[in-house]
Amino acid sequence: MKKEIIFATSNSDKAKEIGKLLPDWTVYSLKDLNFHEEIPEEQDTLEGNAEQKAQYVWDRFGKACFADDTGLEVRALNGRPGVYSARYAGENCSYRDNVNKMLEEMKGKEDRQARFRTSICLILSEEEKHYFDGICNGEILREIHGDGGFGYDPIFLPEGEQQSFAEMSLDRKNAISHRGRAVKQLSEFLRLID
Repeated sequence: MKKEIIFATSNSDKAKEIGKLLPDWTVYSLKDLNFHEEIPEEQDTLEGNAEQKAQYVWDRFGKACFADDTGLEVRALNGRPGVYSARYAGENCSYRDNVNKMLEEMKGKEDRQARFRTSICLILSEEEKHYFDGICNGEILREIHGDGGFGYDPIFLPEGEQQSFAEMSLDRKNAISHRGRAVKQLSEFLRLID
């Protein structure tokens, strides 16, 4: 029988992506648990937000859980939007709003280097927390490419690739992405404690 773990997200895109990477576990999103409270993200680092979200879910359910926070860090924008990536174009903005703001801010900039970074906090008990990080280097494209994925995927070209994240299959994206790399570490760790 599969072990159960809660992923502290209401984002069904992310839950689907990560569920494929943890085949030995049944991964529940907050939607699956009919939990619709707003989880606080008040920290100024990705690691801090991941821990805050995981702790919030642990306090509510008392079950093994993990949370992630991901940021797009663009060199020409001094690392922005970083921890504010999801709300870059303002509260309640759409993925497309964020993409459009990024394209606007990058107009005329030659240095297109960027990286996605994911930080995961896993809580297994009151005393046991573990952290995992994944990075994917690449560049910001000058226009939208592809309609798959989510977030900034249509304008992010991973290093050494010919397709944006939005043009790739989910399996290909998971193999090289920041989140895929962080979850791979999480998965390897969870296998050790089975």
